[in-house]
Amino acid sequence: MDKTNKSGADALIHSLHLEGVELMFGYPGGAALHIYDAIFNQDNVEHILVRHEQGAVHAADGYARATGKPGVALVTSGPGATNAITGLATAYMDSTPIVVISGQVKSNLIGTDSFQETDMIGVSRPIVKHSFLVQRAEDIPQIVKKAFHIATTGRPGPVVIDIPKDFTDPEYKFEFSYPSEVNMRSYKPPQEGDISRIKEAVDLIEISKKPVIYSGGGVIQNDASEELTEFAKLLNFPVTNTLMGLGAFPGSDPQFIGMLGMHGTYQANMAMHNADLIIAIGARFDDRITNDPKQFSLGAKKIHIDVDPASVSKIIHADIPIVGSAKQCLSALLHELNSRDLKLNTSAIAEWNQQISDWRDTHGLNHSLLELGPQNGKILPQQVVQSLYRETNGEAFVTSDVGQHQMFAAQYYHFDKPRQWINSGGLGTMGFGLPSAMGVQLAYPDSTVACVTGEGSIQMCIQELSTCLQYGLPIKIINLNNAALGMVKQWQDMQYGGRHSSSTYENSLPDFVALTESYGHVGMKVTKFEDLESSMKECISLKDKLVFLDVDVDPNEHVYPMLEAGNAMDHMWLSKEDKTWK
Repeated sequence: MDKTNKSGADALIHSLHLEGVELMFGYPGGAALHIYDAIFNQDNVEHILVRHEQGAVHAADGYARATGKPGVALVTSGPGATNAITGLATAYMDSTPIVVISGQVKSNLIGTDSFQETDMIGVSRPIVKHSFLVQRAEDIPQIVKKAFHIATTGRPGPVVIDIPKDFTDPEYKFEFSYPSEVNMRSYKPPQEGDISRIKEAVDLIEISKKPVIYSGGGVIQNDASEELTEFAKLLNFPVTNTLMGLGAFPGSDPQFIGMLGMHGTYQANMAMHNADLIIAIGARFDDRITNDPKQFSLGAKKIHIDVDPASVSKIIHADIPIVGSAKQCLSALLHELNSRDLKLNTSAIAEWNQQISDWRDTHGLNHSLLELGPQNGKILPQQVVQSLYRETNGEAFVTSDVGQHQMFAAQYYHFDKPRQWINSGGLGTMGFGLPSAMGVQLAYPDSTVACVTGEGSIQMCIQELSTCLQYGLPIKIINLNNAALGMVKQWQDMQYGGRHSSSTYENSLPDFVALTESYGHVGMKVTKFEDLESSMKECISLKDKLVFLDVDVDPNEHVYPMLEAGNAMDHMWLSKEDKTWK
């Protein structure tokens, strides 16, 4: 064990190194300068200079989602800390393990309204899993150990470490000692599900006739995709994923019935509405899934597996609640299934799968839109996503923000692997796509990373194009440009009589090609359908360049299916004219 004398700043960086941190994202400022000097004096932890603190946290978030390792961001006090808040809330809502270190004014100045003072602990409290205010330099190693433990165990989430500047002073040194383990009496997240509940779950599985496996982001976060796939294959049950769960089960597999919920597929929503058994794994039954909870799948028994006891039966009552990690619980279910003389109702399940297939044939998504050519002389945003899928062979990491482009990417790009789809689900954060793509690209420098975005979202953090130049990040930005805040406009079309209040730009958008080129990258513009595929091919082929592919898409296209607000899951808009209810 290292017993050398270190300053608080040196202790912080060395502790990060011992936690396996290889890079961190940040932006310097007065309260953090001692820490930045410590970064300069070592070679183990690389610092990535972003252009905005929100970008730093989103980049750490993207890195964490793509790798499964905790992401790290470093910001200064005051506005540096408050600029990180949106990133913290994004990570909190999507259960991403990140550690955000914020510089703070000197301890004797706290509470005096000193220059760039903000109560980071107070400001961030509702949107972090835990926070620490350092009270002694000597406590830094132990706090770092605890922070990473809390961020990565149980239901993952963001943790803040707020460090007053005097506790990182290079003149004050102490004997460094890093703890080998963490023992926190008040924090003991469950791992193993109750075996009696596991047996009860299998009893229900055996008698079910119309089952659905409903998996969420918890499966991906817990690296349980392999177990989920084995579980589904053993039973031959249909599988649906949440937006956050895409890739947990192979998107191109015949058993996959598509994403469910607000903009889920017709067959997934109909299956959930008519099921007699729902096996929920690492999912929250949030409002984007259930629509009206009082009308949600009334004929189904619910098995709910989640590591967070507060999430189980929070919104939808679980007939069989199982608190534990997705990986362990799925392993236990597989063991119980394999140990029994399993008697599934195979004929009823075959009929059920055929019913779902019929629903897919009737109103499923058209994954051949690219073959149809332009529609009313316009490029459809779905066609752009399909072109991206084709040119990347379905193997790219895809990031997005929130809105129509996010839904089109989720619907029309088949994600066969976990951690391939990186987006802001719970908070719905514009500006997430580009900086999160930076985190992914730095983690996997030889992989294709595509940011599917919109002209509204990209402008939230477009300054990160400068970061991409500095670090040579060859991200492919696919801009679905409909010259409007697409999802806002869609709601205004559907619910406000087409009154587009502050959702269009009145011809004030920048020339994205010129803007991209001014940052030292490659800009491309597509206005005609016949140029789409060749431009996409060229875009993806430029392996060592960031390319901004600006595609003019139909400004009047809506995302469908779409659940009718306040109703059951079988109430869907299928197009501007068609709906499933009278």
